[in-house]
Amino acid sequence: MGLPPPATPGRPLESYFEHLEGLLREVLRAGSLDLRLAIRKADAPPEDFEAPEFIVDFSGPDSGLLLEKHAALLDALEHVILKAVRLDEELLGKITFDCEDWRRMRAEELRLTAQMAAERALESGDPYELNPMTPRERRIVHLALRDMPNIRTASEGRGPERRVVIHPAHPPAQPRK
Repeated sequence: MGLPPPATPGRPLESYFEHLEGLLREVLRAGSLDLRLAIRKADAPPEDFEAPEFIVDFSGPDSGLLLEKHAALLDALEHVILKAVRLDEELLGKITFDCEDWRRMRAEELRLTAQMAAERALESGDPYELNPMTPRERRIVHLALRDMPNIRTASEGRGPERRVVIHPAHPPAQPRK
């Protein structure tokens, strides 16, 4: 298959697709994974500048393997393949791998979790600690709560134990005695 050309600034994302698809097919074949893949334009709203432009979509009988353990294999495959095709650094967020619409559903779940955790933090006046998450998931939580002036978020911990902690911006007023 040969090495892809080195990343060059300004190179269009679509110019990486042929090598990306060929490399993915080799990996799927070598892993005996019964999966189909398609690269499609993302249907994100234009005002969502954080959304990817393209999605590498997987489907097939082995989809469950990609989605086990919060899609750890899907994340790993995305990381390795995008590095292997020497994707220019500025393009990394413009393409993502997905399977059975898992990323969209997980983002919705994280936004709801963030809202509920923020409400609990405000009601109790205490910080609310979420479970460990990937950097992508933590970013979704931070962005979901960024417009709440009475809440602040922080990522705490190291490595796979890194998590979002949701703090009330101002502790609740203490009742007067």
